[in-house]
Amino acid sequence: MKPRPSFPAKLPASASPALASLKPAPTTFAARPLPAGGNRPSPLDQALARHAPASSMPLSSGLGLDSGAVRERMVAKLAAQGVRDAWVLQAMGRIERHRFVETALAGQAYEDTSLPIGLGQTISKPNVVARMLELLRQGASGKLGRVLEIGTGCGYQAAVLSQVATEVYSLERLRALHEKAKKNLLPFRLPNVHLMLGDGMLGYPKGAPYAGIISAAGGQEVPMVWVDQLAVGGRLVAPTLTASGQQALVVIHKTATGFDKQVLEAVHFVPLKSGIA
Repeated sequence: MKPRPSFPAKLPASASPALASLKPAPTTFAARPLPAGGNRPSPLDQALARHAPASSMPLSSGLGLDSGAVRERMVAKLAAQGVRDAWVLQAMGRIERHRFVETALAGQAYEDTSLPIGLGQTISKPNVVARMLELLRQGASGKLGRVLEIGTGCGYQAAVLSQVATEVYSLERLRALHEKAKKNLLPFRLPNVHLMLGDGMLGYPKGAPYAGIISAAGGQEVPMVWVDQLAVGGRLVAPTLTASGQQALVVIHKTATGFDKQVLEAVHFVPLKSGIA
């Protein structure tokens, strides 16, 4: 893999951390003690205790939206909906979604719903984010390598990706959203997240090849430049229009001889556009 390029929009390391460093340490998602009466921990607790990746990034211990218990309930719901990847479940539990939405909408941050973030864009439902990350990681036993995100939006998915990939390069075409994402991510102090203002339809060839590419906007088809920038063995997940005119999740797995393509469930994303605005 090529050396990591330099990005002027890299988040500065001088900000006050809202999250600790990413150096390995025992996971905080351990199975809880058996409650009175002898009931066993939930399947989610057991799964995370057995398989969750190590991380020193603690859940908040405060009250209300700052409480790790709020996010743990969201994670339990995601697991009940079928998300099984422990890396994804833990990442969803660690990143505080309410910090990426407007204050007036913060009370809905951990509901399974998309929310407006301005300029006609939305933050995807937690279930959709988790589903797409699980598809991106399919077959991976540890962290992914370098990942390209098309459509930074408010920065939430980039933050979640930072927990499951070694490097995250995120492109946003709307200048106002690019600036908003920088502001939202600054307190998290994630040294492996790099934000760029640019045309996502072109990808970012200087950082290629990528272990994964994920898009938060859907076009008529997947741009071939994205496939070209994908590493052999890498996976691409994006919403794309099908022959029926409806959007569906598409997964492309690049092989040494070509690529395999899967068309999955129907979804609804904002349209993929070119240029910078």
